[in-house]
Amino acid sequence: MQSEFADFQLYRQRCAQQFSLNRCQTQQLYARLLAAYSEPQRHYHGVQHILECLQHFDQIRTQLQQLSLVELALWFHDAVYHPKAQDNEAQSATLCQQLCADFLTAAQLETVSRWILATRQHQPSDEPDLNALLDIDLAILAAPPARFAEYQQQIHQEYAWVEQNLYQHKRRAVLMQFYQMQPLYQTRYFQQHYEAQAKHNLAQALSAAGESAS
Repeated sequence: MQSEFADFQLYRQRCAQQFSLNRCQTQQLYARLLAAYSEPQRHYHGVQHILECLQHFDQIRTQLQQLSLVELALWFHDAVYHPKAQDNEAQSATLCQQLCADFLTAAQLETVSRWILATRQHQPSDEPDLNALLDIDLAILAAPPARFAEYQQQIHQEYAWVEQNLYQHKRRAVLMQFYQMQPLYQTRYFQQHYEAQAKHNLAQALSAAGESAS
């Protein structure tokens, strides 16, 4: 956890520099984000997820057109997360608008907010930067087997309040939706580096889910 906090601070400082935030702005903004991503209901959608997203972001940053806005959207895309809620993305976009209004233009705020909202449905876009953002958010599906298994358990923990058979049914439907997407990832980089592993992980998970249901 201490290592995660240190990494969070490093990424925080880099993003703050891109927007020329002063020390007070930086501390206030990222204190809110750290508090949000450290909430007890988060087992997957927490600090670890944001750091993993930012690591993948670094891998493709040279391919992005609106670099700083993609990074900011990553910081905020799960800023509000309650497993029982249906409007987490909308609330996250609203929080971004509230906290970033003093250093983003109206057009930039609209773009970032729209991108955050798009992480709800994960539909292919004609915007390369948005496709990159969505691919980064789904990069966990291509994680090494041990991390993917951990991710599956973390999601299960977030939905521990759901009756077990119903959870398995709903979770299998989500995994199947991703498995049937052709392609799953929309950017060439993610297709080349992660598509095969993601489909393998999803196939394994679906097979295990089928055995559990039988």
